[in-house]
Amino acid sequence: MIKKIILCAVISLCFISSVFAVEWHELKSDHFIVFYKQAPFRFIQNVSARAEENYKKTTTSLGFTRYKGWIWGDRVKIYIYDDAQDYKKSSGLAWSAGSVMTKFKTIAAFPSAQGFFDSTLPHEIGHIIFRDFIGPDAFVPLWFEEGVAVFQEESGGWGADDVVRRAMAEGRFISLADLGSLSLNKDSDRELVRIFYAEAASLVGFLIHEGEMYRFARLCREIKDGTRFEGALKKAYMKYPTIDPLESAWKAYLSYEKKNTK
Repeated sequence: MIKKIILCAVISLCFISSVFAVEWHELKSDHFIVFYKQAPFRFIQNVSARAEENYKKTTTSLGFTRYKGWIWGDRVKIYIYDDAQDYKKSSGLAWSAGSVMTKFKTIAAFPSAQGFFDSTLPHEIGHIIFRDFIGPDAFVPLWFEEGVAVFQEESGGWGADDVVRRAMAEGRFISLADLGSLSLNKDSDRELVRIFYAEAASLVGFLIHEGEMYRFARLCREIKDGTRFEGALKKAYMKYPTIDPLESAWKAYLSYEKKNTK
């Protein structure tokens, strides 16, 4: 789980400098430009194809049917370094397997990064699409944005509900109010981070599946239009005028699902 925080870290100036310091080849598709040096072209083709699949999947799963994506010079840039050593030396990020700058629509990684296609690529594309849709300056709780990104991974946050149920049973559950105020970094307690991401994925999944897709899309549109999160939540879902009834409904759902899956 800590890796997901690292994956979403802002790329340092060392990375930006490295992009312009070497010669990159490129492969363009409708919404992406994949830059590479010596990585196998077959792998690069796969990156391009999977990125387009993730783009379609994410816009559909979030209900962004009228979302006008990136074309021509506005396409997302994916930089594929040759290997871990090349990536870490060039980016200056010795502790990460991949990184993203949502503001500049840029992703950087390397072919052997663990979970590249199943986790890293869809997660980071999810971040970029979501942030591009609501706007770079729109404020949302960290749990909400991270939950959206985890929901785009191939696992879709599978198993998150069980982690949250265990946290509830063991007295380690993080209330929604506390979840929204947590400040996490690479030094944060691993168990705290694990529960944070599980709750984020579980709660976003609950909002999408139990609240009907159009309500989730409206929630994001309200945020995009400048409405604060709780106000947007009230307008989109109505029965959740604040986060307290949302938390109660979510916890009741988790308890009900547990009873009916025994």
